Amino acid sequence: MPTELLSYEQKIKFPSQADNVHLVEKLVDNVCDELNLQGENYGNILIALTEAVNNAIHHGNKLDPNKNTTVSCTHEDHKITFKVEDEGKGFNFYNLPDPTSPENIDVPNGRGIFLMKNLADEINFENNGKTVELTFHILNN
Repeated sequence: MPTELLSYEQKIKFPSQADNVHLVEKLVDNVCDELNLQGENYGNILIALTEAVNNAIHHGNKLDPNKNTTVSCTHEDHKITFKVEDEGKGFNFYNLPDPTSPENIDVPNGRGIFLMKNLADEINFENNGKTVELTFHILNN
């Protein structure tokens, strides 16, 4: 019988280039394999974290390869938390347009944070919006 993993931590840092999103996908695969997370847990984590990293790379660091994006993951008890940090100027996360309102339905951008809020159990912005923390409650591992 496998021993239950009570705590876990991983961190990656990479230049803010669009093609580096694959590193985050690999991180999610590794973390979910290590913690035996599948199905909805895996899908929610992958989509929410990919959105957060895309925002950090594109909007935070403006695709500047001289600026880094950092992703860390911690797991304790039945909670897994990912923190995504960029080196940009931050943004006003209190005043975001609703992508589901009629005037925004056809706007091609603006759904990333909406997805994160709906897929993660908790979302927190820190450091003037340069850091987003996504927490997922894992009840079946």
